[in-house]
Order: sequence, then C-alpha cells, then structure tokens
Amino acid sequence: MLSHDFTLRKKHLGWLLLVGGVLACIAILSIDVLDVGREGGIGPAQQIALAVSALGALIGLTLIPLGDDPA
Repeated sequence: MLSHDFTLRKKHLGWLLLVGGVLACIAILSIDVLDVGREGGIGPAQQIALAVSALGALIGLTLIPLGDDPA
C-alpha cells in the first residue's frame, strides 16, 4: 500500500466506506445510549448523520463486488 505504483481499487474503497459507515452508525447510536442525562432520543441532526453514514456503508457494499478496477 505504500509503494509508488499503488492504486486505490474499488474493492478497497468499498471496504473503507463500509467499515467507516458501520463504525459511524455504532458511534452515533452509542452516544445516544450513553448520554443518560439528556431526554428526547435521537434528534434531527443525529438522524441525518445516521442516514448519511448508512448511505456510505451501502455505497461501500455495492463497490466491493466490482473488484480490482481502479477507483
């Protein structure tokens, strides 16, 4: 990955987006669960962040089967 002729492939980009999106969803939901003093549940900003991170994970999931084509 640190070579001079490294090219980011669609599979690599897909895995990065999938893992990043899933970790972001887990982080957003865990912040809501651990913040006990606040009432009201998931707010509009958290809903948008969850939707964007889920969309990123979904895009990453669709890129993985495309294989070794350059991104």
